[in-house]
Amino acid sequence: MSKKPVVAVLKTSPDTVIEDYARLMDMAGYQDHLKAENTTILKDNISWHLFMPGANTTPWQLEGVIKKLRGTPDYEDLVVVENQTVVTNAPKGEKLNRWGPLFRFFDIPVRYNYEPSHMSWVLYKPRARMRVLDKIFPEGIRIPDFFLNKNIIHLPTCKCHIYTTTTGAMKNAFGGLLNTRRHYSHSWIHETLVDLLAIQKEIHSGLFAVADGTTMGNGPGPRTLVPVRGDLIFASGDQVAIDAVMAKVMGFEPMSIDYIRLAHEDGLGTGRIEEIEIVGEDISRYNFNFSVGDNAASSVGDFIWFGPLRNMQKIFFHTPLVYTFILGSSVYHDYYWYPIKGKKVIQEFMATPWGRLFDTYG
Repeated sequence: MSKKPVVAVLKTSPDTVIEDYARLMDMAGYQDHLKAENTTILKDNISWHLFMPGANTTPWQLEGVIKKLRGTPDYEDLVVVENQTVVTNAPKGEKLNRWGPLFRFFDIPVRYNYEPSHMSWVLYKPRARMRVLDKIFPEGIRIPDFFLNKNIIHLPTCKCHIYTTTTGAMKNAFGGLLNTRRHYSHSWIHETLVDLLAIQKEIHSGLFAVADGTTMGNGPGPRTLVPVRGDLIFASGDQVAIDAVMAKVMGFEPMSIDYIRLAHEDGLGTGRIEEIEIVGEDISRYNFNFSVGDNAASSVGDFIWFGPLRNMQKIFFHTPLVYTFILGSSVYHDYYWYPIKGKKVIQEFMATPWGRLFDTYG
């Protein structure tokens, strides 16, 4: 009988979160999953360059992981990798989410996967059977050469997503491992995430995930969220299992979410809660009863990517028409939703203990 994968879950507070992250990583056995003396990529999560509680990697999440690794012999060689999408700006996100001072203080280089001087995109032929990526990109699958033979730690948050129900460790690879044409794959997003996990298992020397649920994201994420205080943090070497546990805590049945179920069926990880060893918190005490819902942008996306116009998406997204949708998304999110609705959300968050902790960074 195979050994169950371990997912560590801890309840934390602003006063103890840095120490709790160190303990969490030990409980999840990070050294069993990361190859000693290899460079470790810290893959942070910028769902939105603007600051939104629950949307992006938190500064204390980064600080806790960096301090733990820098205090461990043979795991000190760290580099941050960030990606840019058609609707997010990585340097701006780094600044507004207050990561920059941490990177400078710990002297950690930042590489951008879209900068030719930082890394090149090379053709890669996966050994694993691809569900969709070889069809979406018939000219060949390209990955950043910098990722080869390096450890990677994904740093997602615990939140909902308009297209995948939940998002976590598996979805965090979407930005780093696919280039700016990743939106070609939205109609097959669940299968794409499974293919990316299969590729990660081939190219990385180690895989680990550390997720922040101190403030979770309910509603139509990953940007227009309703922040919910969670006080929880998660870690695992099994990307599927940690996503399953977070989904369960949020109130979803993990195996009803396609990307978790498909990855489980392909043997890439464990999606059934009863087959996971959960250490630390008893997650049966938690059910946040989250639901995803829609916003104006996701309603348009649903109509095109999954609805009646699905067969016409090459016209919309493989031609200059795509810039119309990029502009529409930017105007809606950055210049309508954020100043009109998001401002109140930010003000309320900053009055909480986690908001006051955020204010100490930067």
